[in-house]
Amino acid sequence: MKYISTPLILATSLLLSTETLAAKSLASCDVKLDDVIEYSQCLDLVKESVDKELQTWVNNQVFILEELVLKTGRKSSLDMFKRSQRNFVTFRENNCRWQYLALSPNKKAAPTYKKCYILTSQTRIKELEKLGN
Repeated sequence: MKYISTPLILATSLLLSTETLAAKSLASCDVKLDDVIEYSQCLDLVKESVDKELQTWVNNQVFILEELVLKTGRKSSLDMFKRSQRNFVTFRENNCRWQYLALSPNKKAAPTYKKCYILTSQTRIKELEKLGN
């Protein structure tokens, strides 16, 4: 068990600082609401950061489940987690896309999509974070 918790502790401490940076960046993007282009570019940076953070949490969960497979020989939880992650990506895309389409061709459509993407990803990160603890 000590073997699993060490990477988890390292990932958690790294991600907590990354989450703080992403939150500050999202807040700093909101300051640029008057300039749609700057706001959208700022959201791109936050989106990229959140994508990296989410991938780290997904990798961490896969690592934990692979260790479980080695101990028990049962692969069903790993397979189901991978399916769950694929379904999450599809849900996030569709959920944010309809919001984009509802506003299109308004200039606020793209930033709305990006903010939805960021917030939905952050919710998934929090869910995975709880599983890791």
